[in-house]
Parts: sequence; structure tokens; C-alpha cells
Amino acid sequence: MTGHRALIAIRGNEVAWRFDRTAEALVCDIAEDGTVRSRSEIIFARQSPEDLCDYVLAHGIDTVVAGAVEEEYYHYLRYKRVDVIDNVAGEIEPALARLAAGRLASGDILFPGKEG
Repeated sequence: MTGHRALIAIRGNEVAWRFDRTAEALVCDIAEDGTVRSRSEIIFARQSPEDLCDYVLAHGIDTVVAGAVEEEYYHYLRYKRVDVIDNVAGEIEPALARLAAGRLASGDILFPGKEG
């Protein structure tokens, strides 16, 4: 399969406001044409940025989406050639739609009436 795998740190139905304070993630396979081929929610045993980073690397994920990402983990993931789209706030579905379309950017606020 061509395309990419993405992990969105989540809390409820929103992008998690902090990467290091989430124990939930949405993992998606996105085709080159922007089609979301698969998606699954992962629940970790504890809130651990180390566990999230290990999962990302072990499962071939090449894009991580979250709210705030501590500098240490941001640089570690970038060093490992993982794209990090941080400072994203809002609901999961608009974030995933923009990501699949190649239009999600760091700093995007995606609450109804606030998209931009």
C-alpha cells in the first residue's frame, strides 16, 4: 500500500490537548488519493509519551497529530523521520479530513465556527 500511516492523539472526540497526557490514539492508513483506508482506536495502559513514541516507531507511523508536544518528544520523533503536526485543537473528524486531504497544518483550530 502506498500512502501513509498517521496517529492522532485523542481525548474523547477531540485531538488531545497534550501529547504527553493522552492514553488514547486513532491510527489511520491514508491512501495517496486521500482515502482513509483503515482506522482503529488504541488505548494505552497509561499516559506515557515514551509509550506513544515506541508505538509510533514500532508500527511504521509517519505522521503524528496532537495538541502540545513537549520539545523533547517533538525533536525525537522528527529525528526518527516522523512528521509532527502539533498545536492542533478541535474535533477528530475535521482534523482527519484535513490530514487526508493534505491540508492539516500545525496551529489549526478545528472547532465548529472556528476552522482556519
